[in-house]
Amino acid sequence: MTIALLYGGKSGEHEISLISATAIARNIDTTAHQLKLIGITKEGRWYMQDYGELARIKRDQKTTLQIHEDAAMEVSIVPAGGKKGAFRVGANTIPIDAVIPAMHGTFSEDGTVQGLLEMADLPYVGCGVLASAVAMDKEKTKVILEGAGIPIVPYICIRRSDLASSTRYDELLEEAQTKLGFPLFVKPCAAGSSDGASRADDLRHLNGAILEAFEWDDKILIEKAINARELECSVMGNPTTASGSHKAEETMVYGPGEIAPSHEFYDYDAKYNDPKGAKLLIPAKIDDVTRETIRNLAAQAYKAIDASGLSRVDFFVDKKTGDIFLNEINTLPGFTSISMFPKLCEHEGLAFGEQIEVLLKEAQYRFKATRSLKTSRD
Repeated sequence: MTIALLYGGKSGEHEISLISATAIARNIDTTAHQLKLIGITKEGRWYMQDYGELARIKRDQKTTLQIHEDAAMEVSIVPAGGKKGAFRVGANTIPIDAVIPAMHGTFSEDGTVQGLLEMADLPYVGCGVLASAVAMDKEKTKVILEGAGIPIVPYICIRRSDLASSTRYDELLEEAQTKLGFPLFVKPCAAGSSDGASRADDLRHLNGAILEAFEWDDKILIEKAINARELECSVMGNPTTASGSHKAEETMVYGPGEIAPSHEFYDYDAKYNDPKGAKLLIPAKIDDVTRETIRNLAAQAYKAIDASGLSRVDFFVDKKTGDIFLNEINTLPGFTSISMFPKLCEHEGLAFGEQIEVLLKEAQYRFKATRSLKTSRD
């Protein structure tokens, strides 16, 4: 198959995408697949990369993919172009059998790229438009999970329009203090990698945290701070269209593993800048009952948002009470060689390269299933 690997993007997680895509490019089976690298700039322009870029990152294991902006190699997408004509470079079409969007954050895993690929009529790895958009919006995820009976962290949501009324804003501050109580976490609803997230221990810090979060989004969450262990599961498959005929569609849960941060909480610096920011404990040191409960909740949440392909489902476990809360669902999680998602799968016997193959097969099966549905009465 000819695979298009998308990376970069108009997102605060642009640099993380370069790392994920590099790991995928190094591990994909190039004896079975021809890989086309498409770099997307921070301005959102798409460029086909020269084959030398793939050779470079395979030759130098310490480097990551770059994006070379050559006007003659700018990529355009043709609606309904399909595998033979959706991707174009200049006047030339580039046949593509499937797409791996190794991208994170806004304009990437929020349903926008997925919608573009649906319109182009191409198979792609990962969740569809609905699940991608829902999971990117932390408030909407909570609404769906709560409706499915899955425990979530108590929260309130503030919209930018609430700032227009001092009375309304004061009411929300009072609600946060009385309903949730300090300490609190404040985070944008639709940003990733803990961008714009901070902890507030008093009213002064709460006001500052709210202003910081609104720099990243027009809607933010205030959550009860849980003194918790952070556990994560990897989930693969497609519970919506699985017929039992293809193993790649079967919902599989791996883990959980545990994030043990050395920082006050698992913020951006702990995740990406500090090499000692956290330890990944695989498997998590928990009892069998807790493990099975978390795995079952991960599968339920995955199904509740109509996820497919892959997701990392994150949990809090209260250190005092043992209560379990689902924190969030990441539909395009970090996919580096040291990321939790692939490491959990590897621990249970599914090697990095095999994970890519399963995801590509699931993408093809899902594409075939959805394209068999009627779209008109003719």
